[in-house]
Amino acid sequence: MSIKNVKYIRIFDTTLRDGEQTPGVTLTVEDKIEIAHQLNNLGVDVIEAGSPMSSDGEKKVVKAIAKEGLKSEVCALARATKGDIDKAIDCDVDLIHMFIPTSPVQMKYAVNLTPNQVLSATVDMIEYIKRHGLKCEFSPMDATRSEMPFLKQVCQAAEKSGADMINIPDTVGIMIPKNMSNFIQELKSTIKVPISIHCHDDFGMAVANSLAAVETGASQVHCTINGLGERAGNASLEEIVMALHMIYKIKTGINSRLLYSTSRIVSTLTGLFVQANKAIVGENAFAHESGIHTRGVTVNPLTFEPIKPELVGRKRKLVAGKLAGTSGIKTELEEIGIKPTENQLKEIVKRIKDLGDKGKMVTDADLLAITSAVIGEVIAEEKIVDLCDLAVMTGIKVIPTASVRLVLDGIEYKAAETGVGPVDAVLKAIQKLTRNLVKISLKEYRLEAITGGSNAVAEVVIKVEDDRGNVISARAAREDIVMASVEAMINGINKCLIKNRKQVNKK
Repeated sequence: MSIKNVKYIRIFDTTLRDGEQTPGVTLTVEDKIEIAHQLNNLGVDVIEAGSPMSSDGEKKVVKAIAKEGLKSEVCALARATKGDIDKAIDCDVDLIHMFIPTSPVQMKYAVNLTPNQVLSATVDMIEYIKRHGLKCEFSPMDATRSEMPFLKQVCQAAEKSGADMINIPDTVGIMIPKNMSNFIQELKSTIKVPISIHCHDDFGMAVANSLAAVETGASQVHCTINGLGERAGNASLEEIVMALHMIYKIKTGINSRLLYSTSRIVSTLTGLFVQANKAIVGENAFAHESGIHTRGVTVNPLTFEPIKPELVGRKRKLVAGKLAGTSGIKTELEEIGIKPTENQLKEIVKRIKDLGDKGKMVTDADLLAITSAVIGEVIAEEKIVDLCDLAVMTGIKVIPTASVRLVLDGIEYKAAETGVGPVDAVLKAIQKLTRNLVKISLKEYRLEAITGGSNAVAEVVIKVEDDRGNVISARAAREDIVMASVEAMINGINKCLIKNRKQVNKK
């Protein structure tokens, strides 16, 4: 079969069954029903709701989901035993996914059955399911480590017994795409019933192996939201779907615009966070920091985006950092209505790069704090007071002391002061130096915003009042609280001096 002739691939979601087998994940009845509804809205063809044989509680959940009236088919997992199948039948599901090991190692050590016993159980239990009027999907577990002659024999027997689909599990994820293609091709030459594929991600190739199976004839893919599953997980639904849509141009029933919201719901309910660099749904999947990247995507998104973020319910994010470019930062600020001047933008970019060079991840809050501080500063040409040098000494048995060197109206001055803390000491030293120019009293001081981490950016906001009653607000943002305090204070003094001199000139 040529891949060009494939029009549609079925999506079999096993988040509620194989995904719940992720170590540490336990979902409540309400959680599973909520996820089932989201998967139904997403458009999956089959929802594997759980394993009724595992517990009475699990049976109740599967039965409850089957009664929800979902458009997606509801499936229950069962071993090739009458007891398991009866429990699945009792759940009123549309489909039973029956499995039995076929690899030598699992037949011997997992179920202690001979090949003949496996073959007999396969035939008997598929026929039993079909006599009850239900669809049956059959999985020869650990198929990719099974001996091909025996695997073919089991699959042929399953087909003759009435299996509606045969699923090929790469149970321990040992395949590579080329081998998977050959594997499916060989089985296709033996059986005519539709083939499904179920890949695990032990070597990070679950998605690639699943797509290789599709290329050679598989018409359905088993996958999970966020790639959840035992050990390293299963093939990721969002990656499978977008590869089929965008690369292979093959349709599925999935509404891709709900992929991100579905990922977030599953992440929240399972308590497992999605890694930032995860394809499609990771927080960085549509984030750009590098200057050439941010410039490219702001001019034409196709330069560095193979998928429009809107297609998966996302938005593009331009990240400020040491690799950030002026164009990207400008675009990001303009999107929230901030339009700095050219000089202000240069200073904003410089400060962001300085933070990045120190290993600081620059957050949106950092960017806004820095931008707010820069835009509120007195421009260099108007500065009457400017900082030349600053030294602070503090410790357990040391009185906090600050020495400051300033330029006042072009003349350099020095002063030192002590205080209850380093910030208090440095602000007193500045006031001491500038009192001959303007008598300033500090009316208010606060840390308005601190972004997370020990290297956080602190935004200092102050209010100062001069002897004429003018009250001026000023702010600064730095990773060093003392430096942020100094910059805010000097900016406030400059604003007071400029305002005073303008008032004098008017007279």
